[in-house]
Amino acid sequence: MDSLARDVATALGATVTSRSRLGGGDVAESFRFELADGRRVFAKTHRAPPPGFFTTEAAGLAWLRDAGAVRVPAVLAVSDGDGAASPHLVLEWVDEDRGRAGTERELGTQLAALHRAGAPSFGREDRRTTGSRRLPNDPCETWVEFYATRRLEPLARLATDGHALPADTLDVLDVVIDRLADLGGPPEPPARLHGDLWAGNRLIDTSGDSWLIDPAAHGGHREFDLAMMRLFGGYGAECYEAYADAFPLADGWEERVPLHQLAPLVVHAIKFGGGYASATHRALDAVLGA
Repeated sequence: MDSLARDVATALGATVTSRSRLGGGDVAESFRFELADGRRVFAKTHRAPPPGFFTTEAAGLAWLRDAGAVRVPAVLAVSDGDGAASPHLVLEWVDEDRGRAGTERELGTQLAALHRAGAPSFGREDRRTTGSRRLPNDPCETWVEFYATRRLEPLARLATDGHALPADTLDVLDVVIDRLADLGGPPEPPARLHGDLWAGNRLIDTSGDSWLIDPAAHGGHREFDLAMMRLFGGYGAECYEAYADAFPLADGWEERVPLHQLAPLVVHAIKFGGGYASATHRALDAVLGA
């Protein structure tokens, strides 16, 4: 029995009868474990995780789950590799299937309730970093301060150091950062965000219910989650319509979608290069009305 299987068995107090490797994920290795007591669980590990890697994710999952708004897998065990345990996160298993009539509308209503649950501040009270670029989440009183100092400015530095964006794009990004107070729309209280809500981080179970996984959870502007959902697609029009019915967005939100997509676009330019640099520049032009 390898170390992960041993840790799963110890943490859950059950014998592991089988293990299957799962696909997906660009930093962790994921598995399905069958237990002798009939349970199936999801587990993932990391060969060399940064400090707080899995406990941060576990805290984010618990925070989203505590809102009681949308289904989030329960954390069954977690370790960052302290002591004898290997780094791991163990979650309840979700059997996946396709959606049914009403799945998208239900998710839109649930997301509205999740965002309404709110947050103590913009950022995280535990100050833990999130995402593959380990972006800071120290609490801020305003969205403008948070998006500037905890997202766009750190990402601009990473993009500069990694030569991920050309100088002219970085210059325009600086202009946008300076003008956030004018570009961000009316102030809103911090919403409880998933923080990385592309379609791959939403599961649909055999009943047609949606589950959220792999968060970069923090208090932020609710338009950020919705903009991330639109960046790569995968969500139906009914989802957005139901959200708007339950929790209408401020006037001009459509024009602000590229603003909230800037952070994930720069992250992808840093990680993957390719067309993400030009996509970032197009989004900047859209923000400024160029």
